[in-house]
Amino acid sequence: MADARHLDPDRRLSARLLVDPDAIARNYARLAARAPGAETSAVVKADAYGLGAPAVARRLVREGCRTFFVATADEGAELRGALGDGEAEIWVLNGYAPSLRAQFVEQRLGAVLNSTPELEAFIAAPAGPCALHVDTGMNRLGVPLAEARALGDARGALSDIDLRLVMSHLASAEDAASPLNDRQREFFVDIAARFPGVRTSLANTGGVLLGEAFHFDLTRPGIGLFGATAGPAAPESLEPVAILEAPILQLREVGEGETIGYGATYVADRPRITATIAAGYADGLPRALSGRGYARIDGAKAPLLGRVSMDLAVIDVTDCAAAARNGASARFFGGDLSALAGLAGTLPYELLTGIGPRVARSYGGLA
Repeated sequence: MADARHLDPDRRLSARLLVDPDAIARNYARLAARAPGAETSAVVKADAYGLGAPAVARRLVREGCRTFFVATADEGAELRGALGDGEAEIWVLNGYAPSLRAQFVEQRLGAVLNSTPELEAFIAAPAGPCALHVDTGMNRLGVPLAEARALGDARGALSDIDLRLVMSHLASAEDAASPLNDRQREFFVDIAARFPGVRTSLANTGGVLLGEAFHFDLTRPGIGLFGATAGPAAPESLEPVAILEAPILQLREVGEGETIGYGATYVADRPRITATIAAGYADGLPRALSGRGYARIDGAKAPLLGRVSMDLAVIDVTDCAAAARNGASARFFGGDLSALAGLAGTLPYELLTGIGPRVARSYGGLA
């Protein structure tokens, strides 16, 4: 029978997310240095990928960022409230609807127009600045190429609106060898030439790393700000910015042959010391990491044993028992973000945006 040992009763009992805004700022500066001829914006949709858009954006403003992209008008309104009525431009990627006109006007949001009907609705009742999103190969959102060419050739239809940006989105930027990158770029160059005097934007994080030919006037890094890319690994120059820290609730001595967790999917092959931690899939620790992921205890790997449950998980601390007994917390993500995403069969985006709302965000260093 397992022997259970409680720790200091005054210890913290819930997970928290440690976020380093200065590391995000340094990543922003590094990405900006990769595209010196372009303005570098910041994509902070989905609450800055789960890290807290207000705090992240305020720090990036100090770094010189003046252009931000969010997904929805509600996200834009929250960000405007955090940044105030200063110079920052806030663009809403998911489009425009007449029902949102008052919100766009009052919050000074820029509408990214993704279809001809959206454009026509905007022309009928302009709501501030707008951007035209052209689909060059993603087949997700955006005005089709033929329609965009016609709009560019008949600019008079757009003379009554404040068109500030023509943009598109790369589908395979994380794969530098993909022929789709150059094809999309060629399409975009053709479209941009039909809108002289209007700023242009094509590059996400992967596009920034593809090189100058993809930078145009404005780059739009997102996941790179947070230390990762959509590919298997981030450049060494990008820093980890977030750690999910879970306190140890209980230590146990588990005997050979004993099982752990729901379904008894783990059977101890020898006596082990385990730690039950206050993090589960409701906190953003994916169930897909069951039996294959790991935490770190004072830098040492501590494998996940058995199934991750809603509120709890169990890790093997046999090889770092002294640190565990001294109250060290289990840490996930950080420099292991991309590796853990791969073990979970997903991307760093999903791990970060999946961090639960009950997890407190704490801003400072990651030491």
